Amino acid sequence: MIILPAIDLKEGKAVRLYQGKFETAHQVAEDPLATAEAFAAAGARYIHMVDLDGARCGVRRNGSVVRTVAERSGLRVELGGGIRTMEDLEAVFGLGVYRAVIGSAAVSDPDFVHAAAERYGERIAVGIDALDGVVRTAGWEVSSGLDCLDFAGQMEEMGVKIIIFTDIATDGMLSGPSLEWLRALQKVYGGRIVASGGVSCNEDVRVLAAMGLYGAIIGKAYYAGTLALSEAVADAGPQT
Repeated sequence: MIILPAIDLKEGKAVRLYQGKFETAHQVAEDPLATAEAFAAAGARYIHMVDLDGARCGVRRNGSVVRTVAERSGLRVELGGGIRTMEDLEAVFGLGVYRAVIGSAAVSDPDFVHAAAERYGERIAVGIDALDGVVRTAGWEVSSGLDCLDFAGQMEEMGVKIIIFTDIATDGMLSGPSLEWLRALQKVYGGRIVASGGVSCNEDVRVLAAMGLYGAIIGKAYYAGTLALSEAVADAGPQT
C-alpha cells in the first residue's frame, strides 16, 4: 500500500481543515517544500496535494508551490482541486504532477472523466467525497444527491482505475478511517482504492494495509504527531 502524506494549499500556505470546512483552515507548516522533503526523508515516495482555492472556486492559485514540490522534493505529486477540463489537466501535468484528481467535474461532466481516463489511464484518479453516503462537490460545500457507492460503479464504467474515497465526517478528526464505507466500496468497485480521512495512528495504517487497499492519505495525524510517518511507510510495504 502506498502512503500519501498530504499538504493542502490555500493562498500558497500549507493548511488543514476540519471536516472540509473552510472557516476552520489553519496553517500547519511554514514551508510546503520543506514539509515535502521531510516526507521524503521518512521514506514516502508520493505526496497528495490539494489546491483548496481551486476546489472551492475552480481557479487554481497554488501552481508555483506545486511545481516547486514536484521538481525539488523527489516525490510523485498527486494533485486535486479545480481540475475540470482537458486544458486544466494539461496545465497540471505541465507542473510536473504525476497524478491528477478529478473531483466536482466527475459529477458535472462525466464525459470529461471518460475522456481523461481514456487518454491518461492511471494518471487520473477520481475523488469521491461523501457525507452520510452522499457525494459532495465544490470543496465539499454542495450536495450532489448521488449515492457514493452507485457513483463509484459509474466511475468504473467510465474507465476510472483509481478512486480516492473521503468520508467527510472523519476528515481531520483523528477518529479512525471509515472502514465500513471502504469495505462497501471494495464490493462495488474493482479498481484501486485510496483511503482518505480519519487516519489517526500507525495501527490505522496497518488495518488499511491488511484490507488490501491501494493507498492511504495521511494528513492531520502527521501534523499532530500521533503517527510516525517512517513507521507507516514501513508497515505499508514497498512504495511503488
